[in-house]
Amino acid sequence: MGRGTLRIYLGAAPGVGKTYAMLSEAHRRVERGTDCVVAFVEHHARPRTEVLLHGLEQVRRSEISYRGAVFTEMDVDAVLERAPAVALVDELAHTNVPGSRNAKRWQDVEELLKAGIDVISTVNIQHLESLGDVVESITGVRQRETVPDEVVRRADQIELVDMSPQALRRRMAHGNIYQPDKMDAALSNYFRPGNLTALRELALLWTADRVDEYLQQYRGEHNIRTTWQARERIVVGLTGGPEGRTLIRRASRMAAKGSGSEILAVYIARSDGLTAASPKELAVQRTLVEDLGGTFHHVIGDDIPAALLEFARGVNATQIVLGSSRRKTWQYIYGPGVGATVARESGPDLDVHIVTHEEVAKGRGLPIARGARLGRARILWGWLVGVVGPVLLAVVLRSMEDAPGLANDVLLFLFLTVAAALLGGLRPALASAAVGSLLLNYWFTPPTHTLTVQDPENLVAIVIFFAVAVAVSSVVDLAARRTHQAARLRAESEILSFLAGSVLRGETALDALLERVRETFAMESVALLERRSDVEPWTCAGSVGPAPVSRPDDADVDMPVGDNLALALSGRVLPAEDRRVLGAFAAQAAVVLDRQRLVGEAEEARRLAEGNRIRTALLAAVSHDLRTPLAAIKAAVSSLRSDDVAWSDEDEAELLEGIEDGADRLDHLVGNLLDMSRLQTGTVTPLIREIDLDEVVPMALGGVPEGSVDLDVPETLPMVAVDPGLLERVVANIVENAVKYNPGREPVAVAASALGGRVELRVVDRGRGVPDEAKDRIFEPFQRYGDAPRGAGVGLGLAVSRGFAEAMGGTLDAEDTPGGGLTMVLTLAAAPGGGRADPELPARVTS
Repeated sequence: MGRGTLRIYLGAAPGVGKTYAMLSEAHRRVERGTDCVVAFVEHHARPRTEVLLHGLEQVRRSEISYRGAVFTEMDVDAVLERAPAVALVDELAHTNVPGSRNAKRWQDVEELLKAGIDVISTVNIQHLESLGDVVESITGVRQRETVPDEVVRRADQIELVDMSPQALRRRMAHGNIYQPDKMDAALSNYFRPGNLTALRELALLWTADRVDEYLQQYRGEHNIRTTWQARERIVVGLTGGPEGRTLIRRASRMAAKGSGSEILAVYIARSDGLTAASPKELAVQRTLVEDLGGTFHHVIGDDIPAALLEFARGVNATQIVLGSSRRKTWQYIYGPGVGATVARESGPDLDVHIVTHEEVAKGRGLPIARGARLGRARILWGWLVGVVGPVLLAVVLRSMEDAPGLANDVLLFLFLTVAAALLGGLRPALASAAVGSLLLNYWFTPPTHTLTVQDPENLVAIVIFFAVAVAVSSVVDLAARRTHQAARLRAESEILSFLAGSVLRGETALDALLERVRETFAMESVALLERRSDVEPWTCAGSVGPAPVSRPDDADVDMPVGDNLALALSGRVLPAEDRRVLGAFAAQAAVVLDRQRLVGEAEEARRLAEGNRIRTALLAAVSHDLRTPLAAIKAAVSSLRSDDVAWSDEDEAELLEGIEDGADRLDHLVGNLLDMSRLQTGTVTPLIREIDLDEVVPMALGGVPEGSVDLDVPETLPMVAVDPGLLERVVANIVENAVKYNPGREPVAVAASALGGRVELRVVDRGRGVPDEAKDRIFEPFQRYGDAPRGAGVGLGLAVSRGFAEAMGGTLDAEDTPGGGLTMVLTLAAAPGGGRADPELPARVTS
């Protein structure tokens, strides 16, 4: 029996309809007569999903006891015993209860597949193991249940179940996904539009990669080597002549025939800056191509056909549109022309269209000489050595009394030809070979002073000299070009390696990347521009260098990234071959920008979640903790105002005392709430002054019972730089909290000591302490540890204390008390003067 097939419904988030689609497919197969059973499907109380389970055979589940509870899991043995043709297994990434046959559900599915059973399953994109960190950065939630990517990639079919974030949120609001009590929390946290959009993009990109794998597999099996372009990109070659408008309009009509086609108009200028193009005409053509939805590109290239093909392949173009040559007939002696050369060199992947126009054969200026990429100085020296050098050498040799002989003369002239090739490239070397041949023939080959050759051996020598000179010049020029290409490719590989490494390292510094672009291409400024739509203005997402441009039209080089993002560079025009590396930089800049925003959205989501939690806790505090003292005050006041009861003096005093206690308690709670609001809004401004610690600490102990605190403040302590009012509030909150949790066997110890330039105040209780994992949590707002009664406060005391301590430049931390209990350590900065306390004050006070 062969292995079964696996079909997976992939979704971006819970509720998009994966289980619904799986059950619908099961009904279709049952109607066709396929033996299909439900091995494990959870409907999660969703009515429409539950309805689809009707009419489908469900295999019994296994019951497993774990920690006093009973859980149900898929019974693999029961499914194998039933041996259906197709089994439905929901939630592929599910972790089985300990004691199950396998640890993960995908391992259960593997057993079914090995038994020859076809399986249909579901999984969300956030459960793929490789995307765990990405999903956590987006949503702030770490997925604990994951499935290896390879398990999903091995699936025979993967079907994406897609839904827009707006539609999914509407489905959530209608109660079709979660119960009403969980709806609001889900919509404001995990199911926010930004989260859903990012998860949807992950799902689409992952599925697209899987489609590419299928396509590559198919092309390999069928030995297909040509490029398949799923999207038409049409490159229009412009010369700056009047025929450019015709070419742009023709390309636009071609693009309109295919959905999603792109137009890229490119003008290639020579590096020497000599051009017959009209700047005004180029500006008109640029406006025209942008009005038609295309993009305009200005690149540098001394070899026009090569630069055009390099640009087209760099942008993954499928078609090139060129105009018929404006040359006159006699001008073809300079070469076949750009159109013919591009058509010959394009290969099978690029279609070249030659479009006729009104300017055909009306002539254009003489072709400008092309220079190698060696710089003007080297080219000039090459021509001097190649042309002037042989003349000077002939003069020197003619002035010598003892001539070295024709063979040596040939070698000397050959040396000059090789030198010309090394300096200026092929053309100066060919000129040197021609001049040297004429000079050898005229001055050194009998009969001299004529171009005739008497001795056949001399003729052979001159011919061989010319042939060797041409061959050596060609080889030297080719070697120089290959060296230049190798250096360029090495530089490109280093740049691409840097970009790949930055992706793997997760670097998110956009300014650093733009600075690297500016340094790599020797630009003055680089800007990443974006816009929301085609009709809105461009905005700068990031820039480096002086005076960055605000529009791609104003840049010397612009590299589009999608429809609404562009990398704009100012300083010089880049050669065509540089655009491939620039495109990689632009794509990485877009990724970094998206990553920064996703990180920002995740941080905003965490901040909003914290705000929601605080608001919820505040509502709970207002509804209970603040109303409790109000209720006591109202009850006491109502009793005192009652006319039908004669209260004794003791009763009235007791009721008044209750009112006073309730008012004090209410004042304390409201004060903490106000303090927390001040901390969160950043409006706490401490008034720092130097003061003795024992002037403040005893005043902070007025709210605790007598004998409950043992205070030890040595007289040798230095003064501290604090806000006395804030410090009193901090110490009062800490001590009151310690007394509340102290069992009462011995008083809370409050001791101070000096350590370097700091002063520590330690509040020690003998309660049951706090575990290490909860020590930071007790400083969060609205947190009450353990079984503290509701009337013990709203959980703001320690949060306010830490906030005030940090506002004064100090710290507040929790440590374990040796022998059991909790120690609060308040660290404050000692006064710069190091003054001492008054020695007459007592060193030990008991309250």
